Amino acid sequence: MQAKMTAIRKRTQIENSNRTMFVWIAGVSVVFGFALVASIFLVQMITFNERVLQEKNNTVNTLALNNNNISELESQIRVLDTNQSLIGIKSNPDDQAIQVILDALPSDRNELALGASLQNVLLANIDGLTLESLQVNSKEDTLASESNSGNEIAFSFTVIGNQEVLKKVLTNLEKSIRTIDVIYMNVEGSGDQLTMTIQAKAFYEPTRVVKLEDKTVK
Repeated sequence: MQAKMTAIRKRTQIENSNRTMFVWIAGVSVVFGFALVASIFLVQMITFNERVLQEKNNTVNTLALNNNNISELESQIRVLDTNQSLIGIKSNPDDQAIQVILDALPSDRNELALGASLQNVLLANIDGLTLESLQVNSKEDTLASESNSGNEIAFSFTVIGNQEVLKKVLTNLEKSIRTIDVIYMNVEGSGDQLTMTIQAKAFYEPTRVVKLEDKTVK
């Protein structure tokens, strides 16, 4: 009887020990799980902060480089203001010489301005010249052209005159402050009545906008 009671007490003690051990193991597992999740979260936060700092450093470096380039750009503009070739072809005496460059490559396509320049400047005041036709293509026509490669305005015109008159037309196109690329020219006739047809294109460059933007770092 005594031996039986001893065996029961030992079994009870073993069960209590097992129960206690299970509780400790379960508790340690929960704590370890929380610690693991917290560690992963901290690592993610540290990695994210490093990416944010890297982007901030890139922004600071870009701004510093731009600030350093401003002085050089201002110096180059001052040099251009003394360029006699630019000064000699200014349309307005009060303009800076760099305005000639801006006029040569407008910031937008303006078919009316190009047409007026051709009719009133490049093809005007030439004795013996007859302007038979002038066409400046619309944006849709220019984009549909196979020769179009970007910011171009296609145009064409037909003039009548003698050889010297037609040479003057070509000279005016060559001296124009706007970049003009002649892609087709045809001259017909004889003597003092020559008919010249020209197809060409002028160029423009859209304005570049410099601004700070927000960037989402993931």
